[in-house]
Amino acid sequence: MRKLRNEELNRLDVEAFKEAKKTPLVIILDNIRSLNNIGSVFRTADAFLVEKIYLCGITATPPHKDIRKTALGATESVSWEYCESTLELVSRLKDGGYQVLSVEQAENAKLLNGFSVDEKAKYALVFGNEVKGVDQEVVDMSDDVLEIPQYGTKHSLNISVSAGIVIWDFWSKINK
Repeated sequence: MRKLRNEELNRLDVEAFKEAKKTPLVIILDNIRSLNNIGSVFRTADAFLVEKIYLCGITATPPHKDIRKTALGATESVSWEYCESTLELVSRLKDGGYQVLSVEQAENAKLLNGFSVDEKAKYALVFGNEVKGVDQEVVDMSDDVLEIPQYGTKHSLNISVSAGIVIWDFWSKINK
């Protein structure tokens, strides 16, 4: 087997990406500290044609060299917006017909592998702070909570890893 060169991958350019049909999914980053995590989420959002990323609270915004380092240009392709208040954003998205799902470990959370995606619905996924997770008030406002099943000794995953798992899961269920 021969590895493919980048020019053989037939990827979209930025303009074609902006015109492409998007996955009915937006990402909310709730008070993310790590600029590398933010950049990684941008890159994953680009890979799976996510509609938009909302950067909330203390979450840094492009342009920033540490975001750019891991995003590898995805801040130019993926639409994004800064919102100071995650709660106000969640309210606005719910009013706009989005089903808001916090990705968190919580009582009565639905396990991701058992969650059925409605192909006609629009979803907003909330990912929280690296230490504190999704703010409890945001969890309370969410339509539901999704949990990634874990079977080892650790209690959590890195936020960029969690985003990659959940975005891929939604994309694969929508595009089955």
